Amino acid sequence: MRIGYIGLGKMGLGMVKRLIEKGHQVVASDPDEKARKEAEAAGAETITRLDEFNDRLPGEKFIWIMVPHQTVDTVLADLGPVLNVGDVVMDGGNSNYRETLRRGADLGDRGIVFMDVGVSGGPDGARNGACMMIGGARDKFDKYEQLFKDLSVKDGYAYMGRTGAGHYVKMIHNGIEYGMMQAIGEGFEILKSSAFDLNLDDVTRIYNHGSVIESRLIGWLQNAFREEGVDLAAISGEISHSGEGLWTVEEAKECRVSSTQSKNIPVPVIEASLQFRIASKGNPSYTGQVVSALRNQFGGHSVKK
Repeated sequence: MRIGYIGLGKMGLGMVKRLIEKGHQVVASDPDEKARKEAEAAGAETITRLDEFNDRLPGEKFIWIMVPHQTVDTVLADLGPVLNVGDVVMDGGNSNYRETLRRGADLGDRGIVFMDVGVSGGPDGARNGACMMIGGARDKFDKYEQLFKDLSVKDGYAYMGRTGAGHYVKMIHNGIEYGMMQAIGEGFEILKSSAFDLNLDDVTRIYNHGSVIESRLIGWLQNAFREEGVDLAAISGEISHSGEGLWTVEEAKECRVSSTQSKNIPVPVIEASLQFRIASKGNPSYTGQVVSALRNQFGGHSVKK
C-alpha cells in the first residue's frame, strides 16, 4: 500500500521502517530534518509541507498520525486542505478517547473517516511488531487490514469497534499497566530491604522462568538490573505519568452499569498507583526507581536522575 505518515519520533520512525520492509510505500513528514533523513535512508519519501500529500498520495488517502495527543488537533487543522471525502486519517498516539470521538464527529461531517489505534509494545514493538487495538469504520479496517497485520506481532491486532474504541481499550490497558508496575516496584523494595541479602538479579531470573508472575515486565526489570545495577543508582525515584492512568480512574467514576444507572467502579489498585506517581515528586523511593526503570525499558522514557 501507499500511505502517508506524520510523526517520526521514537515510535513513528520504527513503524515507517517496518512498513517499508514489508513492501509498503511511505510518504513521511516530520519537522526534524534528521528524522526525515533517517526515514529516507530506510526507503521512505519525505515531505516538509503537508500539502505535498496531494501530489504524492493519489486517490483515497490513508494518513497515519503518530504525534503526542496534545498536537493532534494542530496536525488535523494543517491537514484540512489536503483531505477529501472518503480519505482516512488514523491516530496512532495515546489520545483520550473522548477527544477521538469529537475528532471523528468533526471529520465525519466533512465525509472524512477518522480511525484510532492503541499501540502497545513501545519503540521495540513499533520496530519489530506491536500489539494494536483498532477503532473506526469496519469497512476501512477490512480494507487496510494487511497494513495492521504487517505492523503487528503474530495475532497481535484486532478490530475493537467504532471510532474511539481503540483508544478506549488502550487507555484501560495503560491503567492496568500502572497497577502491575506498582506491584512489582513495591515487591522488589521489600525484597531489597529484607535481612536475606538477596541477589535481585537472580530473583528476576527465577521469577521469569515458570513462575505465576513470569512476564515481559519482569524480564525488562532484569535487563534494567543488568544495565544499571540492582541499586538503580542512576535512575530517578520520581515517576512521571502521561495521562492514561488518570483517564482510566476518571472513566471508572463515570461508568454505567446500564443505560439508566450510573455506578462508580472501584479501581483502588490503579488509583493508588496513580497517586503514588503524583506523590513521588520530591519523595523518591526504590519502588519509584523500579517503576521508572521499567518505563525506560519498554517505552524509552527518560528516567535518569
